[in-house]
Parts: sequence; structure tokens; C-alpha cells
Amino acid sequence: MTSSEDHIAGGDHGGAAPARTAARGAGDRPGRGITAGDADAYLDLHQKFAADIDAEVESALESLGPSSGGLRTAVAGLLRHQTFRYPLSVLPLLVYGAETGNPAPAVPLAAVHDLWWTSACYLDDIADGNTSIVAGGALGASEALLASVVTGHVLPLRVLRSLPVPEPVRGALTDEALRCAAAAAEGQLADLGADAGRTTRAAVAEIYRGKSSAPFAMITAMAATLSGADAERVDRWREFGSVFGILWQIFNDQEDMLSGREEDLRNGTVTYLLACALDGGSPAPAERVLSLHAAARESRAARSELAGLLRDPANLHRCARDLAAFRADAHRVLMALDGHSDYMPVLAGLVDQSSLMLL
Repeated sequence: MTSSEDHIAGGDHGGAAPARTAARGAGDRPGRGITAGDADAYLDLHQKFAADIDAEVESALESLGPSSGGLRTAVAGLLRHQTFRYPLSVLPLLVYGAETGNPAPAVPLAAVHDLWWTSACYLDDIADGNTSIVAGGALGASEALLASVVTGHVLPLRVLRSLPVPEPVRGALTDEALRCAAAAAEGQLADLGADAGRTTRAAVAEIYRGKSSAPFAMITAMAATLSGADAERVDRWREFGSVFGILWQIFNDQEDMLSGREEDLRNGTVTYLLACALDGGSPAPAERVLSLHAAARESRAARSELAGLLRDPANLHRCARDLAAFRADAHRVLMALDGHSDYMPVLAGLVDQSSLMLL
């Protein structure tokens, strides 16, 4: 059930890189301005603001107060061991920059994004049976679970409450956080209970809209709200985040296979690629795909055969057609928004990068 923030504690995987791990992907790059058409330009923006995002996270930790030393230590341990490759915490910076021309005031929201995903990824690890944080001796199981709840819910609300904004704006930001929490939980429950025998591409996309799109929709809508955008533009940014989340989850699904971890196959996750195979994309009949999917949890041979069917050119072609449609939808929303010219091309580049067929 690998989430769209592709993670394993202590590893180097995909997702929104915490500022404290900026070197993974951005820290070793020379500084340069954001260039239109540069697919990696978002890394430069992250490098520029990484220290500020880190400071915002530290401030949220300090806000727990002197009597919460044990809790701060546990949360800090979780943050240290949850690593990511792609610094998508720049999304609120890009949205705010697209609305105003200056991304800096959205730094607290970048911290919210990091905190939310750190928690979500650990909870996802628990669901997948991955207890690498515990096994590594960093935290006990109960400590890590408590730290995860605080990291994903208490600290983001602390950040939002500390913003120097009018109460209606703060209320709108809080509403976004609550809406995301409910939608993401519903999506994860649907993911856990997904029946491969009854799945469709549309059904998997709907699950992705919950477990993966909800946090991206939250953070893009938050950035638009903080910028002072009107309700219609906030809705459009929320729509953009939702479509982007589907693209990124499919991107992540492919990276899981390319990495050799194959967590989705081991965990019996119903992915979009699997739905394509069951919908006639595979050269094997659906019954064979379902049989391999059931056996893949325990059988290396079944995982290998199923992976081969998912990678079949016909199946990849079917997935690529759908990816192109999601990509076009994201670009449509961006074109309608027509924001600041320094930041819209970077967002468009992120869409294109997340739309790649990697297999």
C-alpha cells in the first residue's frame, strides 16, 4: 500500500523531502534561478527555502512546550528516519508564487506538507508491516505511533494557528486540514479493502483521489487561500492538487517496481497498472492475473510473472493513454489559472515529470 510519498525509513525514496534532508536531491546542486521549462527547477526553489522550512518545523516542535521533552524527542526521531527523494514541499511555495510572485510567505505551509507526509508514510508503513524505524532501534512501536499522530495532526495545526492572518483565513486553512484528514483516511481504508476481482481503472483512480490526492489538494488550496485568492481560484488550485496526486501515485507505483522492492506486489495492493491489466491490457486473461496477484504475497515466482505482465507493452500503452489524459487535465487547470510567469512553468514541468512512463 505504498503511498504517493514513496518511503521507507532510512531510505532514499520519493515524496516531499523534509528540509532537514535537503541534500537528497537538491543540496548538492549549484544554485541558479528558476528557469522556464526546466523540469528540475523546483529543486532549486527547495534549495533556496530548505533552511526556512526546517526552522518552521523546529518551531512547531518547540511549541509543544518544555513539559513535552519526551514527545519532542520521539517526533524528532520520526522526522530523522523518514526520508524522501522528491521535495514536493515546494508545491505551496509554487502556488503562492504563482498567485503573488513571491513564494516566501508560504514556507509554513511547506512545513505542514512535510509534517503531514512524515506521519502518513509511517502509518502506511504500519499497514504494510514495515517496522524499520522500530527495528532500527530509533523508536519503540508505541513511541513511533504516538509521534506519528502528533506529527501529522497536532503540529500542522500548531503551524496554522501561529500564522499572522485574520481568523476567517485561519479557519479556512484548518477546514482544509480536516477535510484532507477525512478524505485520506477514507482513501486508505478503501485501499486496504480493495477487491482486485472487482476493481476497475475508475475505481482505483477514485481510491487514489483519497489516499494520494487529498493531501496535494489540501496544500495547494491552502496556499491559494493564504495568498488571498478568491473562492473560485482556490477551488481550481484544489482541483489541480487532486489531479496531480493521481499522477504522482502512478509515478510512485512505477518507481516501486523499478526499485526492486515491489512492495505493492508483496502487499497485494490494487494499483492502477494492475487495474489496466485486469481490463484487458495484459496478454494473459484476467483470471491468471488475479491468481498471480493472490500468490504474489508469498511467491517470488508469482511476483516475477505478474511484474512481467504488468510491464507488457500493451499494458503500459493502456496506462500511458490514461496518464496522458490525467496530464492534459492538470495542464488544463493550470492554463485556466494563468498565474505568475516565473512559477507556472515550474508547475507545468512537475506535471510533465510526474506523467512519465518509467517502465
